[in-house]
Amino acid sequence: MNQNRNNRYAPFFMALCVVIGIVIGTFYANHFSGNRLNIINSGSNRLNNLLHIIDDQYVDGVNIDSLVDKAIPQILSELDPHSVYISAKDVQTANDDLKGSFSGVGIEFTIRQDTIHVQNVVKNGPAERAGLLAGDKIVTVDGQTFVGKQVTNEEAMHRLKGPKDTKVKIGVVRYGSKQVKNFTVTRGEIPQKSIAATYMLDEQTGYIRIKNFAETTYAELLISLAKLSQQGFTNLVIDLRDNTGGYLERAVQMANEFLPKNKLIVYTEGRKQPRQEYRSDGHGSYKEIPLIVLINEGSASAAEIFAGAIQDNDRGTIIGRRSFGKGLVQKQIEFPDGSMVRLTIARYYTPSGRCIQKPYTMGDEAQYAQDLIARYEHGEYFSQDSIKHTGPAYHTGIGRTVYGGGGITPDIFVPEDTLGMTSYYKKAAMSGLILQFAYTYTDDNRMKLNNFTEMMELYDYLKQQNLVDKFANYADKHGLQRRNLMIRKSYKLLDQYINSRVIYNMLDEEAWNQYLNLTDPVIEAAKKVFRENAAFPQKPESEPEEKQAQKVAQTKCPYDYRPTHTAYRLTAHA
Repeated sequence: MNQNRNNRYAPFFMALCVVIGIVIGTFYANHFSGNRLNIINSGSNRLNNLLHIIDDQYVDGVNIDSLVDKAIPQILSELDPHSVYISAKDVQTANDDLKGSFSGVGIEFTIRQDTIHVQNVVKNGPAERAGLLAGDKIVTVDGQTFVGKQVTNEEAMHRLKGPKDTKVKIGVVRYGSKQVKNFTVTRGEIPQKSIAATYMLDEQTGYIRIKNFAETTYAELLISLAKLSQQGFTNLVIDLRDNTGGYLERAVQMANEFLPKNKLIVYTEGRKQPRQEYRSDGHGSYKEIPLIVLINEGSASAAEIFAGAIQDNDRGTIIGRRSFGKGLVQKQIEFPDGSMVRLTIARYYTPSGRCIQKPYTMGDEAQYAQDLIARYEHGEYFSQDSIKHTGPAYHTGIGRTVYGGGGITPDIFVPEDTLGMTSYYKKAAMSGLILQFAYTYTDDNRMKLNNFTEMMELYDYLKQQNLVDKFANYADKHGLQRRNLMIRKSYKLLDQYINSRVIYNMLDEEAWNQYLNLTDPVIEAAKKVFRENAAFPQKPESEPEEKQAQKVAQTKCPYDYRPTHTAYRLTAHA
């Protein structure tokens, strides 16, 4: 009987002991630990606990989501320069360029004097169907005034973009009128082309300029090649200057079109990522065509993968200046709230085995960001002898020497042309006065300029308009004092920049590229290689360390402000 009674109370006594133990333990933990968390935390636990403590005990109310948005980029900045955090509100903008399309009204715009100016209207797009014209000034959106300091690229795209088939009311002031005209635009899918130009440089040579490697790039390439085939091209220039990259798979697909079967295109490898090789399947339709690839310091990532595959397989000639040097592979990881990180998970290697990632110090983004300026100051853009190779030497299939550790060095180096550069031109270009004048001139003369639909006929007309002198008068009234001697010295540069912007405003990117290529020394170097039947690299006759690229005369200049192929980024789309 007594044993049964003891068994009945045993659970009670055990529970009581546990409670007493917890109370005593908590007392001594708090007394001797200074109220510290009494769990040995890992790094991630410490972060979670810190946020919980701030939310629970901080003296003022804190927006924890906002705090996290600011903290995550700081953590990633301690890794490499290409691991980044993208907040939920910026994800769509970050992805639009690579998706190949976005949902919006279909205009290209620029902001001048706190007002949206419609620069171009997408052909057959929602805005054109509704009646908007290039030159219109947008002053209201959905019945609310939209002018003044609130007008930014980000806010304009936020208001004009939106889900497909939704409507937006746009009020515009048209040239020659003070009345507001109202249009209702039904948003639709707007194509974002990654190929900016496809045309014939001469009777034999096709030219394709690719701005980035988006979802649609390979399909666009096949269309461009078919178009050039109809025109009988026998040589090909692929222009990757200022191409900042994109999807690795698109670069692989593109390289596959030009390589024979079972050629290594690129491979990737990381701490948690086993080696993955990408090889050609032999089904490409252009494995024999003479090929030249153009690169410069703005060519990065997927652009370097393509150029490296062509160079290391001795498939074509690379012309221009040393590329950016991004050899890190990012994986896009989404969070439940819609934000995401692009985390570096591997490095990519060209067929010869070189990683072309330029050196960086973990956590030192400032120095990394200054690299291109440092190249200018070192003279690399003006002399091939100034190129610093930080990596070991490798060899292509036929024994040519190539280098890792800092971009793709071209086979033929073409320096920046600084002839005619003056302080007047630099101020005119950097201040934005040339862009402002070109747009004002375009806007004031649209009725006349609309008569020209081809680049050369518009250029022939512009040559007769004395635009440099008109610009000098305009600039003088807007704070840039007229300097006749400098204007004469920089006349060709000024004339080219002004003409290029008017042509861009009135026609399209292809016409703009055609105009700039008329006097481009890199294009001339490519044509010369084709004339000499030298597009296919030859096996070196002596030691592979001997110089393979042509030498050029050195020209010293700290910076170049010509209207390069990056100018299309001065506008936004919605």
